[in-house]
Amino acid sequence: MGTPTPESDIAPLELLRLLEEHPDWSQRELSRRLGVSLGKTHYLLKALLEKGWVKVQNFGRSDRKLGYAYVLTPSGLRHKVMLTRSFLARKEREYVELRAQISTLRRELAQRDESAH
Repeated sequence: MGTPTPESDIAPLELLRLLEEHPDWSQRELSRRLGVSLGKTHYLLKALLEKGWVKVQNFGRSDRKLGYAYVLTPSGLRHKVMLTRSFLARKEREYVELRAQISTLRRELAQRDESAH
């Protein structure tokens, strides 16, 4: 997880969002919600932990087992905001480009319809 690229920043961003909302979710649940393998989820979590964006805390569960909570650090919160801004800016650019393509295609179809009559 080096410098974020359009392809690489989506999974860490989504993981940070999920962890902020559901710090007590298991890796299995996170994996299911992300739509990636358990191994990939573990890899992403490990990378976030190594960067210091997330820390692990133990907590007691009712079934007498310890659970883990993944808590975003102040650095993790800052990077989540940065990734969100980057992702949003890219999606807004894509939206503008897509609207332009749609307009062009509609004009082309309208011109073909006119010439067919």
